[in-house]
Amino acid sequence: MAFLRKQNGTWCPNKIAAFAGVMLPALWLVGRFWTEDLGARPVTEAIHFTGDWAVRFLWITLAVTPFARIFRMPRWLMARRTLGVASFAYVFAHLALYVVDQKFDFAVVVSEIAMRFYLTIGFIGVLSLAVLCATSTDGMIRRLGGARWCALHRLCYPVAVLVLIHFLLQSKNDVWEPVLMMGFLIWLFGYRIIQRFLHDPNFVSLTALGFVSAALTAVLEAAWYHFRSGVDAWLVFQANFDFSYEIRPAWYVLAAALAVVATAWVRRQYSQRPILRRRVSTAVSGATRTQSAS
Repeated sequence: MAFLRKQNGTWCPNKIAAFAGVMLPALWLVGRFWTEDLGARPVTEAIHFTGDWAVRFLWITLAVTPFARIFRMPRWLMARRTLGVASFAYVFAHLALYVVDQKFDFAVVVSEIAMRFYLTIGFIGVLSLAVLCATSTDGMIRRLGGARWCALHRLCYPVAVLVLIHFLLQSKNDVWEPVLMMGFLIWLFGYRIIQRFLHDPNFVSLTALGFVSAALTAVLEAAWYHFRSGVDAWLVFQANFDFSYEIRPAWYVLAAALAVVATAWVRRQYSQRPILRRRVSTAVSGATRTQSAS
């Protein structure tokens, strides 16, 4: 398994951890199939399962770079390829299971993709991820050159938008998780914008980004229900402040964003303590030597 090793040939713990993580949902799905836990329509359930995890792993792939920078853990950047390939593998399984559900009638599959808008953009997303996956190898990076390769792989964000729209449309009225994913994507876009101007976003800007992302999530959720179902947008927005029924996605976006800030702040404070101790120890020993000499 060369893809789990570093360039010098040694095993890479970050790649191994990422690979183990992406395999867990697949093993879970196989276990549910083996124990007949997929309900009355197992193929349909498997379609939804693989689609959900394709979205989750794509979002995690996009989050690797912010995570590595905020927490100053650059070695996790080596896990991006594994996570990105996994997102394509799950979306390919999602499409393949749809073909199975249509009893391998490719004429029906093609017509459905052509006539249903949410299937059309979903298929475009699959093709785009296939291109990104095929060009993720070291050989393709050398052939394309660093600049062109980076420009190509920036398409992962437009692809994520297509995937999100597909997720929203196929979920119909139950859009709790798609709205949550929309909020996380807003945060990821916001981080990229801040990083472009500040290079190293500080805790103030990251905190502000959390509140802005949560607010936009609530607003866009209300707009979605209004234009999709004709529900009063103000009533949907107000539901964010009614905790008697359920907690809306915007609050989870805010909680996750603030948790990132708090955890990164604590980690940096903890990592600076040994440095402070060394400085204090050096200062004390220097003062002692000075006093002894005098």
